[in-house]
This record gives sequence, structure tokens and C-alpha cells, in this order.
Amino acid sequence: MIKINYKDSRPLHEQIEDNIRQLIVSGALQKEDKLPSVRELSSHLAINPNTISRAYRDLEMQGYIYKVAGRGTFVSEIVPIDPNRKNKLLNTFDETVRELYFLGYSDEELMNRMKDLKK
Repeated sequence: MIKINYKDSRPLHEQIEDNIRQLIVSGALQKEDKLPSVRELSSHLAINPNTISRAYRDLEMQGYIYKVAGRGTFVSEIVPIDPNRKNKLLNTFDETVRELYFLGYSDEELMNRMKDLKK
């Protein structure tokens, strides 16, 4: 489920956020799915509960998850479009496509790949 890379220069809370966000976007986590509690996830990953809390808080502010007192944390029904996140992803996409062109990929290969991802 969630993987931490200790060689990654990003803070642990960002890695956790990215992992959970990817699980939601990929459909591995569906709307209304319950996430592990802070205590459960911190125990599973062997990291400080404050780190998990921060990741959950940030994801909640972004609209990916929500909390229900006494019940837990759940995947939100509608994921909002965050313009900053969108721009960051588009910049990453542009850099990746430039490198793929450099490596010899054609327009057709890249378009087919994007069409496959859409399915």
C-alpha cells in the first residue's frame, strides 16, 4: 500500500501524501473507503504518528480525504482541482515528455500510452 523511500530527499509526510493521493487517483482507494487510523499507519510504517497526522491534515485541506469524529478518516467523494497541484503535475509531465522525445519515442507511441492510461 504505502511505501516510504528513505533515500528520497522529500520529507516523509510528503511521501505519505503522494502515496495516498496516488492510491485515490488510481482507483485503488474508492470514495468513502476508510483509511487506517494515524496510530495504525504509524505502527505499520514505523514512523512518528505526528508525521501521519500532518500528511492526513494536508490531504484533508486539499480535499482528498475527510475526518468524521469517532469514526475515522475517509476518501472524499469529489477530488477538487487544485491549480497549484495541476501546474506542478503539468510541469513534471512536460519534463518527462521532453526526455522521452530525446530517448527516441514518437508522438504515436506517447499518444497510445496516454490513451491506455485513460482506460
